[in-house]
Amino acid sequence: MATTNERRSRPALPSLSVVRRKPGSQDSVESVTHNPLVGCAVYRDGAIVERCDDWRRAAEVARADGGFVWLGLFEPEEGEFGEIADAFGLHPLAVEDAMSAHNRPKLERYDDNLFMVLKTARYVEHDELTAESEVIRTSEVMVFIGSYFAITVRHGNFGDFSTLRHRLENEDRDLLALGPAAVLYAICDVVVDRYLDVCNEVETDLDELEESVFSPRSKSKDVDRIYQLKRELLELRRAVTPLAVPLQSLAHRQLPLVPKKIRNYFRDVEDHLIRVRDTVTGLDELLTSILQAQIARISLSENEDMRKITSWAAIFAVPTAVAGIYGMNFEFMPELKWKFGYPLVILLIVTICTLLYRGFKRSGWL
Repeated sequence: MATTNERRSRPALPSLSVVRRKPGSQDSVESVTHNPLVGCAVYRDGAIVERCDDWRRAAEVARADGGFVWLGLFEPEEGEFGEIADAFGLHPLAVEDAMSAHNRPKLERYDDNLFMVLKTARYVEHDELTAESEVIRTSEVMVFIGSYFAITVRHGNFGDFSTLRHRLENEDRDLLALGPAAVLYAICDVVVDRYLDVCNEVETDLDELEESVFSPRSKSKDVDRIYQLKRELLELRRAVTPLAVPLQSLAHRQLPLVPKKIRNYFRDVEDHLIRVRDTVTGLDELLTSILQAQIARISLSENEDMRKITSWAAIFAVPTAVAGIYGMNFEFMPELKWKFGYPLVILLIVTICTLLYRGFKRSGWL
């Protein structure tokens, strides 16, 4: 991926121009140009042959020089990408998938070309985990590789590959010498490593949530926070789990454009993905356990409240029953005209209520 200075110094490439009138003005117009091409260079034997500002020239140089061109595109429009697809002979079905940006991770072979879809993940910083917090944001990267080209199409805010391109050009030239498959490997490696970073951040959120749930001041709203984190973790699982099959194919099957030397690198990425998958599974299981523990605590708390209510209801039932009996206003009732009748009834009520209170207190209901 080209650096910011390089992108500023390039002339306009084939792009889509939109002319808009500014509000309140009849004469002035604003021209908005969307340039999807953010990186273009030709490589041979691990070294840069030419850093081009025209993908057509880059393709010609790559064909003539025996190297390959790496084009980096960001959210191209259909018309913009269509011309590139025709020039490099990309399959229409793969082009359609690259434009839709709503695909599962997969690896497809079209004639002599390979097309791979990866879901990228990024951790979203937040001050406090709430029931509406966005924790994980996913986007997509599509990679086309052929005998003389590697084309990356990015959708979403994952970040560009300028750092990756710089590392390959300066530190991993031997890897870059393996051809377009090296670009595919490097992107897979970055994406999977980012999964690990996201898992580490989510684990920190989970630790804080666990501490909150098992604290004496735990609240029922923690259940909503747990569900939210589980939903966000499910988003990461949808990116990680389907990627296992494509990486297994790249690591163990004989595929065109994937040299035997680079399969070892893909095996390393596959190992990292297995680690990520196990981590995600472990985090999800831990969240389930925390959720069950929180629900159990809420149920226990509700049971304790019900026991307290029942105990106090039983205690207050004694004076209520006595008052109800002596409130029936019958003419002939025992002790109605007795001098000590009222104090005796009050003493009886207090004695029974005290005994009930002590009994409930001893049993832990109060």
